[in-house]
Amino acid sequence: MVDPHHFVAEVEKLRAQGVAVTPDVLRIAENAPLILSLHRDLDAMREDAASNSGTKIGTTRRGIGPAYEDKVGRRAIRVIDLAEPETLPAKIDRLLTHHNALRRGMGVDEISFDALHHELTSVAEHILPYIDQVWRLLDEQRKAGARILFEGAQGALLDNDHGTYPYVTSSNTVAGQAAAGSGLGPTALGYVLGITKAYTTRVGEGPFPCELHDEIGKHLSTVGREVGVNTGRPRRCGWFDAVLVRQTVKTSGITGIALTKLDVLDGLDELKICVGYKLDGKEIDYLPASQAAQARVEPVYITLEGWKQSTVGARKWADLPAQAIKYVRQVEELIGAPVALLSTSPEREDTILVTDPFEG
Repeated sequence: MVDPHHFVAEVEKLRAQGVAVTPDVLRIAENAPLILSLHRDLDAMREDAASNSGTKIGTTRRGIGPAYEDKVGRRAIRVIDLAEPETLPAKIDRLLTHHNALRRGMGVDEISFDALHHELTSVAEHILPYIDQVWRLLDEQRKAGARILFEGAQGALLDNDHGTYPYVTSSNTVAGQAAAGSGLGPTALGYVLGITKAYTTRVGEGPFPCELHDEIGKHLSTVGREVGVNTGRPRRCGWFDAVLVRQTVKTSGITGIALTKLDVLDGLDELKICVGYKLDGKEIDYLPASQAAQARVEPVYITLEGWKQSTVGARKWADLPAQAIKYVRQVEELIGAPVALLSTSPEREDTILVTDPFEG
């Protein structure tokens, strides 16, 4: 998915900071669908309506969900369509037939053909210089021995199939999507690095068995500066949930974990890790698929001794207090994956690198 308006704004911002953004360093897949203003409108209208009925999902209102609906419905306008202006009228008509029917049902003004046509043609000149057959480019780079890094933009538990449905995003966010989305293929993926905090956070609605509403929750939120980057919404915080991470290790085929924000736990007398759930009096070791069951599960904790020493800036194991090392080792045992990287501050350099993903 590409939001052409956000793309143009971000490129202009980078250039204003002296960063050269050219097709030599940035390419856009020609088959990527576009997120348009009508998608953002629909996203916001639905969230507003759901808020009034108490059924909101808590989307970012950026139009991502409606854009994916158009993709799956085979009516999306894609980047390559901007390069073929003679084909746009028919595609615009098809898209507006769907969206204007929705808008009429919601009692809002319809979108005119001219308005959408102008939106598309006005962004085309900014987008087209960057388009490419990205799948081919990646294949050529891989064959040439290049190191390729894929980065997911959403948490694995927001995956449309394996996440806390319906409180999920509109696409697959497990690691396998890197192969499907890029077109490089599953055999090209080597090391899969899962990234998780030393505690748990969530933005928006949805189940959160380990959520804390007490002073410790406030500590995690304040010290961890837990505010959504795109939305500005405060993140919900809780203890580390080994059940969720262990399940994600399996659904994403994770090789090793990057455990971040260990320093946020500094100063706490004791730490808890969720090792299982109770569902209607029975202990289980997984997140159930049922929305109703997800809302009923209760966390089962083990308690570990905290540490008073600061871990901020630690760059080797010897810099960590014994209790912090024990905490990390306990996490590894519970999730079934090694910690490959441990971060101890917002600074990139403050990292304990155990396994280099490109070498591992």
